[in-house]
This record gives sequence, C-alpha cells and structure tokens, in this order.
Amino acid sequence: MKKIISIAVATIIISGATFAQTKAKLDRSIRPKAGAAPEIKLGNIQSFTLENGLKVFVVENHKLPKVSYSLSLDVDPVLEENMVGFKAATGELLGTATTNRTKDQINEQIDFIGATINTSSEGIFASSLKKHQEKLLDIMSDVLLNAKFSQEELDKIKKQTISGLQSAKDNPDAIASNVGAVLLYGKNHPYGEISTEKTVENVTLEKCNDYYKTYFKPNVAYLAVVGDITLAEAKPLIEKYFAKWEKAEVPVNKYKTPTAPENTKVAFVHKEGSTQSLINITYPISLKQNNPDVIKAKILNSILGGGSTARLFMNLREGHGYTYGAYSSLNPDDLVGNFKASAKVRNEVTDSAIIQFMVEMKRIVNEKVTEQELQDIKNFMTGTFAYTLQDPQTIAKFAINTEKYKLPADYYATYLKKLSEVTVDDVKAVAEKYIKPENAHILVVGDKTVAEKLASFSTDGKVAFYDYYGNDYVEALKQVPEGVTAQTVLDQAITAKYGIAKGKVLDKKLSKIKDITVKMNASIQGQSIGVTRYQKAPNKFAMVMAMGTMVVQKQTFDGVVGKISGMQGNKTVEGEDLADLKASSEMFSELKMDALGFKHTLLGIEPLDGKEAYKMEKISPSGEKETVWYDVASGLQMKTMSVKTNEQMGGEYTVVGLYSDYKEVNGIKFAHKIVQSFGPQQLDMQVTSVEVNTKLGDDIFQ
Repeated sequence: MKKIISIAVATIIISGATFAQTKAKLDRSIRPKAGAAPEIKLGNIQSFTLENGLKVFVVENHKLPKVSYSLSLDVDPVLEENMVGFKAATGELLGTATTNRTKDQINEQIDFIGATINTSSEGIFASSLKKHQEKLLDIMSDVLLNAKFSQEELDKIKKQTISGLQSAKDNPDAIASNVGAVLLYGKNHPYGEISTEKTVENVTLEKCNDYYKTYFKPNVAYLAVVGDITLAEAKPLIEKYFAKWEKAEVPVNKYKTPTAPENTKVAFVHKEGSTQSLINITYPISLKQNNPDVIKAKILNSILGGGSTARLFMNLREGHGYTYGAYSSLNPDDLVGNFKASAKVRNEVTDSAIIQFMVEMKRIVNEKVTEQELQDIKNFMTGTFAYTLQDPQTIAKFAINTEKYKLPADYYATYLKKLSEVTVDDVKAVAEKYIKPENAHILVVGDKTVAEKLASFSTDGKVAFYDYYGNDYVEALKQVPEGVTAQTVLDQAITAKYGIAKGKVLDKKLSKIKDITVKMNASIQGQSIGVTRYQKAPNKFAMVMAMGTMVVQKQTFDGVVGKISGMQGNKTVEGEDLADLKASSEMFSELKMDALGFKHTLLGIEPLDGKEAYKMEKISPSGEKETVWYDVASGLQMKTMSVKTNEQMGGEYTVVGLYSDYKEVNGIKFAHKIVQSFGPQQLDMQVTSVEVNTKLGDDIFQ
C-alpha cells in the first residue's frame, strides 16, 4: 500500500515539475498554429432513381423514430408578367384539396397522426413518426398527384396576399427589396418582377393549374428521405406512392444575364417622415454554385460584412456609431448572383455612412486581409460547418446540391480541406473580381431631404428617384386651388363627418352625446380579435383588444392618468406621450384642434386609391408629426401615417391607418372599415356596432 502511495506521489511531483517546465517555456504572445483540416464523414448517403426520373436520396438517422420526406423541383424560373404572384398562389393552393380528400379531411388526417405537411411552388415537405409514415405518404402523394384547386381557396389567398402587400408599402425593407430587384435585374427578368395588388388580382385559377400541370413532374424532382429508415425500407415505399407519377417534358427558360452598371448610380425612394435611411449597395455578379470561387467568396464576405465582428459592422457601428448593424452578402446563383451591403442609419449621417461603406469595400480590394483575420474566419466557418452536419437534413441537402449543381462528388467531403487552403492572396483575388464599389447601385430609402447630399456618389452627379414599384418617380403632389387652406380642408372634413358646418348648431347637437362605444371585429395574422373603443365626455378614452375573454391590451385615459396594460405588463403613460393622449382623447377633438395645440400644414393634392386627396401635415402638442389625407370630393379622412421609433429593437416603424366604408349613425359618419399596420403587422377591423349614450361608468377608463 505504501508503495502504491509513493508511486502516486512521485507521479504527481513529476507531473507538476513537467507542467512547471512547460509553463516556463510557453510564450503566450505566439498564437498556436492551426491544425490540419478535420476529415469530414458525411455518413451513408444512398440513392436510386425511379423509372419516371424521380431521383431519391436516403439518409439514415436512427436517433429518433421519425422520418421526413422533402420533395424539391429543379426548374427554371418563369416570367409571371401581369400575374406576378401566381407561382406563390399555386404553392399555397397545393394541399387545400385533392380529388380524393377535402381540405378539412387533409387537415384532420394530418393532425390525427401528429404529422406536418408544407407545400410551396417548388415542392413539398412532410414529416411524421415512423409508425405513421405510410399514412403520411398516402396523404403526401395524394396532394402531389391529385391536387384540386378551387376558386374559393384562390380568392382567400389573393385577399391575404393583397392585404400583406398593402401593409408592406410603408416598410423600408419591402421597398428596398422591390426597387433593388428592379435595379439589379430589370422588370423583364424573373428575379426583377414585383407583386402588386393588380398583378395578384389578375391571377386566375387556370394559370395556377397550368403551372402545376406543367412543372410538377418527377423527371425534374428530387426526393430526400431522412430519418429512422433504411434504403431497403424506403425503396418499396417510394415506388408504391410515387412510381405512378407521370413524367413529361418541362420547359427550359433562358434569360439575358443582368450586368453591373458601368458606373456607380444613386437611386432614392422617398419615405414620408422617415427619421432614418436604409442604405443598400448592390449589383449583380456572375457566380454559379459550382464555381471554385464560391468558398473563397464566402470567406471574403465573412471578413467584409458577414457578422458582428466583420469590418463593416466594426466601422459603422463600433467606430462611428452610425447604425445598430451593417452587413453584406455575396450570393451565388445559377442564373445570376448578387452582392449586397446594407445598414439603417440616422438621416443626418446618411452620406457619411455611404462613405464608410465605400472605404471598406475599396480597402478589401486594394489591401490584403491579415493572416489573423483569415484564420479567425476559417476557424469560425469550420466550426459552423461541423455543427450543421448534426442535422441529417443538411446531409440530404448536400446530396441534392451535388447532383443539382453538378458539383464534384467529393465537394462536401473535402469542403474543410478546401477552406483551409485559402490564402490571403486568394481573398484579394476574389475581392478584385467581385467587390465593385465603382459599379454599384446605391439605393437609399428615406426622407428626400437627405437626397441632395448623395449626388456626389453618382458618377453622373444625379440622384434617380423611384416609387415603391421601381418606376421612375414623378412628383405627384400638385398645388391646391386658390382659397383652399388647411383650415378650409379641416372645416370640410367636419361638415362631411357631422353633417353640419362648424358652429353653434353643431355644438348643440354634439352636446347631447355623452358617450360613444364602437365595437369592431378584427383579424391579425389569421387570429380573430375583438376591439372596442370607448369615449366619454369631456375627455375620457379607453380601447380594449381581446381574444375571447382574454384581454390582449388595454389603453386608458381617465382625464388625468393614462395607462397601457396587457400581456406584456403595465405601463403608465407620461411626458409628451401623455400630452398627446390627453389631446386625442378629447370628445369630438376635430372641432378643437387649435385649442388642443395641434398645428396643420396643407401640403398639396395627390392621388390616393384612385381618388384625389388633400395631403396634410399634422403636428401634435408634443411635436410628433403625422400625415393625414382627406378625400377632395367628400371631405372624409382616408389615411393617416406616422413614423415611430422602437428603442428596444433599435429602429423605426411606420404606423398607417386606412379608413373607408363610411356609414351614418346618430347623424355622424363613422368609418366602418379600418386597416391599421404597424411595421410588418396589419390589423383589419370591421365595425359591427356604434352605440351612443349607454351611460358608460368611469371604471372602464381606470
């Protein structure tokens, strides 16, 4: 026993001495050299092809008793022309019904086995427990082979799509996406087409059926089978459910390849009242998925703008404080790729931010990146790649990509080896090839007051203005007739709403109204919500949003104190917000605008939804700006718009209200259809009742 202890003690002493010697020799100023690239083992990917041409890939993963089936089409993009949106509609129609099952039957059967089926214009994804896979495949193949589209379902899809398009009109990201697509590719390219209310309205059932019957063919499809299944188990199932899928020739579509502009151009989209600018520097590139430059280009972009440690982020956010984040992407595509660099910055630093974008783009072209930058990115990408291999869906995707993009058979197996071999010279070479600050579109979405500072970035010294759809912008605002002022427009609105001109007679009429309750049914993201608005003379206000008996949010003003309460907690309204709430809570506030401290400026007349509208700037007592539109013909309010700042999210969003379907109740016209959007969210409200003098208690406003 003593001998064993002695040996153990000796071992500890020797180990300690060895550690001390090693520690003494270690120079921490010298970073250890990177090791060899780890060997990648992608697992056993097996494949077979049905007689109809369907290519099937099987990836075994027996960790969970689940199996997924992912079908994807490999077809050329199509021009949708005056029906842009029909492809997406076709994808949504798929799965709504078949010749054998109704929509309810499909949903019930999927729910019963706890499965998932998602459809799109480019394929179907289905997943379930292994024990239910035959039932799943029966439903999935029925949806794929026997789809039945109905006009009723298409009308629902079109309505939802149009609603989404309307709410996106004031979203700077949506605006930049639209206009950027037109600048990059042109309107006669499938990547440059834009969905509008009109093109979606034009979509026909016949067009959707035609796309489905033309492009959903097995000879242009891949099916990835992933999960607790073997090739021996999968093959007979696939043959049973997909062998009868008939192959056919699928159209091959060719398009002219877009090119970068010969010189840098500046494009601008005016966004009313915006306090920040969205900058998007972009141009098309020729970089296909099987190009050897792809891995080098990923490293290049990761260093330039791929994340929060990249150069753009460190410069524009950390170095100058212009933005909450600046990023870039370099995207390969078999038709045409693109480069994008973007950030949202304060109005006053828009031009300065663009300068810094250009500084970093030119620097990475003219100077080699450091060995340390390169190695850090390699380490990060190696870790990320290795992590993704834990997902068997990734392995299946690799197998399909290898076939689809004609990649070398060992492309992914040797990915990390190729990554490790990239040098600083390689990065500089691809930077010279793909980073083109002198051949870019500089697109800015923001208030036009900053536009004049941007002309110097354009080679021709001009700023081109565009509308939401990427059309050349023509100043639509025209002068009002002589004698029309902000006050006359407001007076006309009062007469239109109350049926009597402003004066003693109207005051006497309204003095008899002590309270008003407006009840509305609303929907947001498919959820039904009840909205009730209460007002009580002289200035008490409450709005309650509820889902059934559960109150989602309540806002109140009891004449002195303002509160907001709901699922996210309680808040007391204070300061300038309280002043605005107090002013807007006033009963019949339209008649007391001056006394309440509101200021109005008539800007002109512009078209709105097929009508002419007076455009007015309204400033609240706290100085908050809102734009209001009134119908020239009727005098009734049509639209409101204001820009809010979300300090928690680090950005701004636009609040838009649309008012229509006016109906008279107790001699007052109320809008019975109200659509309010808050950034990407939209609330569609339909007034169900307007009640007057119901003797509301004060407790409602607490």
